[in-house]
Amino acid sequence: MIDHRTAPYAATLLRIALGTMWLTHAALKLFVFTVPGFQGFLAAHGMPPALAWPVVLLEIGGGLLILLGVHARTASLVLLPILAGATLAHAANGWVFSNPNGGWEYPVFLGVASLVHILLGDGAFALRAKAAAAA
Repeated sequence: MIDHRTAPYAATLLRIALGTMWLTHAALKLFVFTVPGFQGFLAAHGMPPALAWPVVLLEIGGGLLILLGVHARTASLVLLPILAGATLAHAANGWVFSNPNGGWEYPVFLGVASLVHILLGDGAFALRAKAAAAA
């Protein structure tokens, strides 16, 4: 059973958590690992290093859209391939993300959370909903 009084706020919390996660992961790649370091990571896992900047830019743009609630469900959908790539990159490390080099638990969980966001919607306080109501 869904509590229709509180569901919009639950969806909002999910949207804020996902948007924040994407922004912090982009910041991690920019300021901790650096883009050249991320390129090396991609190459070490058989992925094209040229994907580094597009991934970082998608994480920033998608994270902002999700956080603000502007085409956020579409952004979650567009970002799913990044989570699939992260899952593949960490698959050999085992389940738990605290394993050496990180396991696949976290990207799979985020993929499921993204699917829930896509199905559930943006919730309360989404900017796109306010813009649509004003029009």
